[in-house]
Amino acid sequence: MKFLLTSSGIANPSISDALVDLLGKPIAESTALFVPTGVYPFAGGAEKAWTAIHGRASIPLSQLGWKSVGILELTALPTIREENWVPAVREADAILVWGGDVLYLTYWLRQSGLAGLLPSLSDTVYVGVSAGSIAVTPYNCDAEFDLQFVPDGSDMAQGADRALGLVDFTLYPHLNHPDMEDTELSRIEKWASGIPVPTYAIDDDTALKVVDGAVEVISEGDWKLLNGAGRHDRGQRRQAIGAHATGMKSEQSPLWSS
Repeated sequence: MKFLLTSSGIANPSISDALVDLLGKPIAESTALFVPTGVYPFAGGAEKAWTAIHGRASIPLSQLGWKSVGILELTALPTIREENWVPAVREADAILVWGGDVLYLTYWLRQSGLAGLLPSLSDTVYVGVSAGSIAVTPYNCDAEFDLQFVPDGSDMAQGADRALGLVDFTLYPHLNHPDMEDTELSRIEKWASGIPVPTYAIDDDTALKVVDGAVEVISEGDWKLLNGAGRHDRGQRRQAIGAHATGMKSEQSPLWSS
């Protein structure tokens, strides 16, 4: 499977170009399935899901001009015959996994059977947004936050700090977001120091493109690679795109300016 792991979606031309490159054809010729499941644990989750599905989010994902888009609701899949949903997953060019609660999303990725299916989808592009990106890494950086939404008596809290491990690094999105105190670099560095695999801290203008295990940083913003021992590098794991190898903010393309 190919991955495009974003902090906030297809936020700029560089990330858009990376998506098209992974698809191997224009978005207008590509089919997608959209997974909104991660937002349901939050107050107003149903409205948040509709906002994402309808493309009214600040950075749309489902309304990028796909040839077709379908909804893949993970909580429903265990009650549906596999022959009625697995073919649709195998035929889709992209699976778009929205953000939300990492723990809840990871739980339903497993319970639905989709997590077990993903590694066999060699030509499919997995596009993650925030929690949707964290879910495929080995560790859940949002575990403490997510636990407050677990219903009493649920076994969902078991292994809350772990995710699917489909890639060999962790990801901490929304680097230095002004509305999220826990995304300050110093806090991310502290968390990453206790993780035995590399951690990419990425802001909302950055994404990770992963093909056959090779990681490429796609960025028009800020990012940093933090190793488990606490040492950090900028752009030294794999070649980054253009000026992004420095990990510093670059001028935003006027093609994407509002």
